[in-house]
This record gives sequence, C-alpha cells and structure tokens, in this order.
Amino acid sequence: MPTFDVVSEVKMHEVSNAVDQAKKEIVNRFDFKGSNAEFEQKDNLLIMKAKNDYLLEQMLTILKSKLCKRDIDIACLKVTDPKVLVHEARQEVTVQQGIEQDVSKKIVKLIKDSKIKVQASIQGEKVRVTGKKKDDLQQVMSALREAELEVPVQFNNFHD
Repeated sequence: MPTFDVVSEVKMHEVSNAVDQAKKEIVNRFDFKGSNAEFEQKDNLLIMKAKNDYLLEQMLTILKSKLCKRDIDIACLKVTDPKVLVHEARQEVTVQQGIEQDVSKKIVKLIKDSKIKVQASIQGEKVRVTGKKKDDLQQVMSALREAELEVPVQFNNFHD
C-alpha cells in the first residue's frame, strides 16, 4: 500500500549558513557600526544581542531574509519578546523541528474531514498517511499544502 510521512524538518546547516551571512551583513552595515550587535547559535536556538530593541528588529529582518534565500520557511521560527536591559537588548529565536502533538492531531483531523479514503496515524514527530491509491495520497498532499498550519510541512518517505 502506498504511504508517505508528513514531517517538519529544517536543514540546520542551511540555518548556520544563513546566520553566518547575517553576521557578515551586520559587520558591513553602517547603522550597526559600534553597536556590538551579534548573533549566537546554540543548536536550534539563535540569540541576538544589540544595544536596543530597534537594532534587534533590524537583525531579525536580516536573519529572515537570509533564511528565505536559503529556502527555509520562516514559519518554523519561534521568536520571543526582546529583553531590554540598561546596556543591552537580547532576543531569542528558536528553530522548531518536528510536528508537535496538537498540530499532529489537527493534521489527522484535517485528513479525516477531507473524506479522502486514507488512514493517518501519528508516529512521534511525524504523521504517516496510508492509502490504497497513489492519487488519494496526492490529494492529501495538496490539501495539506493549502491548509493553514502553524508549522511548515514536508512530505518524505513516499512508498508505492
């Protein structure tokens, strides 16, 4: 029986490359001269530091543009509110990997509500969809692409 998995994965080496490009841009931009603005990456956590929250907004815009150029959906970013101290402002950006349980349940419900003859099951951080016909699975894929989900989804592990 044909199957595929619905996943939400981000290529972390592309995120690292985008962060490196963003670092280079803030070094070269005039409005960041002497501001001690910097990006710091720890696995899925990106920490932005600057003198004030206005510069943090600019840094976030730069980061998002660099991620988009590397084909990373910015919907996977979870941005916290900036913490403004006397001499420094900080903001954390988390790159979300995997599909959380509540989003998985929404995906399964969406598939069942579509009345397409397939079965969907939650398997950890992914949703496996099984059906008798390949066309049914392709209908599910297009329905999920059109759906407004909190995380970007990809389809992999397609077996015929």
